[in-house]
Amino acid sequence: MSTLIIRPGSLADTGNACNLLNEIIAIGSSTALTVPLSRQELGDWVMGQGCVWHIAERDDGTLMGFQWIGPWGELPEDTVEIATFVRAGQTGQGIGSKLFEATKTAARAMGKNWIEAEIRSDNEGGLIFYQSIGFRGNTKRDGKMTDGTPVEKTVKYYDLT
Repeated sequence: MSTLIIRPGSLADTGNACNLLNEIIAIGSSTALTVPLSRQELGDWVMGQGCVWHIAERDDGTLMGFQWIGPWGELPEDTVEIATFVRAGQTGQGIGSKLFEATKTAARAMGKNWIEAEIRSDNEGGLIFYQSIGFRGNTKRDGKMTDGTPVEKTVKYYDLT
């Protein structure tokens, strides 16, 4: 049985992370992203200023998921946005929860008090996941997919204090 390793993501991880994310985008229904990203675009996002990301990989090097936090939109200074992506077919195995342990530590080290999650309201798995790790609230917000299609989003917050 392989071990799951959680560690900070690096530029070297962006290729595998891009492949994993683009597979999720192609499947649809769980992300507002509709157009595949290039490795450069993903790297610019996850490694941008004020951002931290962690990856989950098996001890054989297979990427199982990643989680990102960083500034987004018009969030208050003490708040970061979160995004979690787990390999298709591998959800419900605790990968996201293990990533979140590292993410909470990183957010606190950044001096943040809140983590915001904006989840597509029709993404039942995502809503359940964020609720299960302690995110609260169910504020509805009109949003758009990257192709402009309107989508309702549910906003939840995690209190780091």
